[in-house]
Amino acid sequence: MKAFRGPKVWLWRWRRNPLRRRADVVEAWLLLAAWLLTVVTGVLAGLLAARSVEHGLARERAHWRPTVARVVARAPGRSAAEDSGGSGGSGGERVWAEVRWTAPDGRAHTGQARVAPGSRAGTPVTVWTDPQGHLVSRPTTPSEAAFRSTLTGALVGVTAAAAPLVGGLALRSRLERRRLAHWDAEWARLGPQWGRMTG
Repeated sequence: MKAFRGPKVWLWRWRRNPLRRRADVVEAWLLLAAWLLTVVTGVLAGLLAARSVEHGLARERAHWRPTVARVVARAPGRSAAEDSGGSGGSGGERVWAEVRWTAPDGRAHTGQARVAPGSRAGTPVTVWTDPQGHLVSRPTTPSEAAFRSTLTGALVGVTAAAAPLVGGLALRSRLERRRLAHWDAEWARLGPQWGRMTG
């Protein structure tokens, strides 16, 4: 026979009650510790991840520099001037083309960059390079960095909090099953005596 479950009473393990057992108090402290660990783990992991991403993006903004590169050979597609008699320009489209630039140490580099269609050889184009002179993407703006670090921190925080949360829920389920089994055993022992007392 399963123990009867009445209406849920909040914080009943913390209230003075003659029916409250030592196991109920231990369970209350264990569950409180699990919830606190969930919150602390999620918040700390989220803050650390957000700070790490924000510092990394700030470092990129500080060290990556715009550099003027020159198109090596005519870029594919038609230029805006050639298209002006047609559909009215390229509409901001970009195509990949080989470009050449000089690194801070004086060495020449070549690589692929997005340029306007039909750009002629020698056309200047702005690219971003790291301190070694290698091509990199445009660094994020401070607002983009704040959004990205906040999103990353939230995702990492939720993921990190999942472990203690799942552990706490599993512990609660196990303690609940144990309590119900204990109540069943008590009822099996005392139930027949209860019948004799009322009869």
